[in-house]
Amino acid sequence: MKNNLNLVPFVSVENMMRLVLEIGVETALEEISSYIEADFCRWPLFDKTPRVASHSYDGVIELMPTSDGIDYGFKYVNGHPKNMKDGLQTVTAFGLLASVDTGYPVLLSEMTILTALRTAATSALATKYLARKGARTLALIGNGAQSEFQALAMKRICGIDTVRLYDIDMDATRKCARNLEDTGLTVVPCTTPQMAIEGADVVTTCTADKQYATILTDNMVGPGLHINGIGGDCPGKTEIHRDILLRSDIFVEYPPQTRIEGDIQQLDDTHAVKELWQVLTGEIEGRENDRAITLFDGVGFAIEDFSALRWLRDALEHSNQFEQLDMIADPDDPRDLFGMVLREKTRMA
Repeated sequence: MKNNLNLVPFVSVENMMRLVLEIGVETALEEISSYIEADFCRWPLFDKTPRVASHSYDGVIELMPTSDGIDYGFKYVNGHPKNMKDGLQTVTAFGLLASVDTGYPVLLSEMTILTALRTAATSALATKYLARKGARTLALIGNGAQSEFQALAMKRICGIDTVRLYDIDMDATRKCARNLEDTGLTVVPCTTPQMAIEGADVVTTCTADKQYATILTDNMVGPGLHINGIGGDCPGKTEIHRDILLRSDIFVEYPPQTRIEGDIQQLDDTHAVKELWQVLTGEIEGRENDRAITLFDGVGFAIEDFSALRWLRDALEHSNQFEQLDMIADPDDPRDLFGMVLREKTRMA
């Protein structure tokens, strides 16, 4: 990818799909996970703030900014569960990476697909560090837009070979099972969440409804399970019963954000949680023993999107799946922006 300060590489949805298929979905998931892990291991270098959220009755619109002092990145993302009824995506996103040195953008990209990839990569990364060794079976509760990415990330990064599917909408389960054909996974559609969890080593919940819900109840969760609760992403939305939280060792990305948006919003602010980045760096222990219940309360954090954009920028060095956008004004004299506009009038004549 040639570096022209006045032209900004743009990755459209079509570009992103083709790039991921060129690389391979599982390879892309593994690579993005390694970028996230590398950035989590330098966590103290980053600017960190809870995402800037505008909540409405129907959903939420958020900005997620961060910087490591060299690059600056942000993502715009929404979450509108009602959209599904209208044939629209629940989540859409785009993002930008810029140079801290000049302030110039260096990459603009769709992030609906990229967010699905980075969310799955993060779940698998947490699972790699927190699940029992030898985990092979995943229960995937919520079989919507995230589900196939989650399953393939767990296969590639964690060695999962069996996926048990459940969704209140059986059409979603059939869709997911169909899409996972020929991936090497054993796929088991289930008619109840209890059936899905039977024999599972790992449970991932990724539902979309904006409500307090109990996708997992206390009696469903036995010793040794690892849970990824990735569907919680706003105040007033939970998936996991409070009693499960009280029995679990809870790991989060950024506590000030997760306490607002995650399943732990059900707990007192003084309830102890652990930060995933400290597990990755070895500062704290992850799973204490094979009987412990570990829970990753993942709401998504800006550093993960930053990592995904870094991965994308590097991937474009070996691909032409982008366009160049004329986004930066370039007057001959940086002080004469108005003169540049006047000269365009002459060219238009």
